[in-house]
Amino acid sequence: MKIGLVHDYLREFGGAERVLRVLSDMYPEAPIYTAFSVKNSRAEKEFKDRKIKESWLAPLLKFGKLYSPLRFLAPVVWKSMDLSSFDVVITSASWYITRGFKVGKNTKVICYCHTPPRYLYGYKTSVEWRKYWPVRVYAVIVNHFLRIYDFWSAGTVDKWLVNSKNVAGRVRKFYKKESEVVYPPVEVEGIIKASKGVIKKNYFLIVSRLVGAKGLEEAVKAANKLGFELRIVGEAAGFSGVEEKIKKPGGKNVKLLGRVSDEKLYELYAEAKGFIALAQEEDFGMAVVEAMASGTAVIAFKGGGFRESVVDGKTGVFIEAVDEETIGKALKRFSKIKWKKEEIQKWARGFSREEFERRMRKVVKG
Repeated sequence: MKIGLVHDYLREFGGAERVLRVLSDMYPEAPIYTAFSVKNSRAEKEFKDRKIKESWLAPLLKFGKLYSPLRFLAPVVWKSMDLSSFDVVITSASWYITRGFKVGKNTKVICYCHTPPRYLYGYKTSVEWRKYWPVRVYAVIVNHFLRIYDFWSAGTVDKWLVNSKNVAGRVRKFYKKESEVVYPPVEVEGIIKASKGVIKKNYFLIVSRLVGAKGLEEAVKAANKLGFELRIVGEAAGFSGVEEKIKKPGGKNVKLLGRVSDEKLYELYAEAKGFIALAQEEDFGMAVVEAMASGTAVIAFKGGGFRESVVDGKTGVFIEAVDEETIGKALKRFSKIKWKKEEIQKWARGFSREEFERRMRKVVKG
């Protein structure tokens, strides 16, 4: 069976790219088709052992970060790609649409949808582009045509997979398609192994790209006002400027650790007193499950994919707002609960890499 993989682009290495890495490990002979790949980027390094095929527009799209303002070229990118020689094409789709390429009459197209493009349907994005009126006018025009292409290309998919029930609802709403939930692959067993014997320390942890819509600024303000230590792992991405915003009120309670190795990350998860996740409309949120795999309970906003990954009172505490008073109350409740490490880790196993691979192979063979 000849399999091809398709992905938005290779620049950052976030949750979507981790899913792609696992798919690539499952099907190592499968080439990866992408809009562009940025040389020496984290993603490019992670996939240096794979055959990468960029679009003919790649030199333009990655020049000076033009891929964002030139997103209207996405239909041209995908329509120019010929994947008709493949038996199965698995496309990893999020904000660059990643559908509509040429296929053969017997080619099966499986779309693993991280989310329909957030900017097309009114969801918060890493950059709050709506506050700039020239960008707003430009986006209204461009997004109208991109929504048409997004809906049309949804009809070219034979099987829809989504990373959460949350995203399944969006696919049903915007594409009128039913989908199957296959939770993204978390290295649960490796994290459990790394957490053995690790002694807890008195800090809370956030793991996230330093972009908007993640609740990072709110968490930093709360740490400074309420006096708890907060460590943040993650790099800046795109045009958001969030890194500078959280550095200004930083203070001695907040430590920005940047990017760390997986080994160090697993150690931080296990050492942390608790994990904080304040994104209000997260698609799924792999970092929350990684924290739970280490046996660390979480404080999470009751929204998006967190409603599926967190069990209130057993693996974490839900909050319904991200102001300092609400976070303070959550911290008090969090400290009163006797968390059971083994019970938290048992729940996390339901989101393991092994389970993801089993479900994916079944779909591909089916």
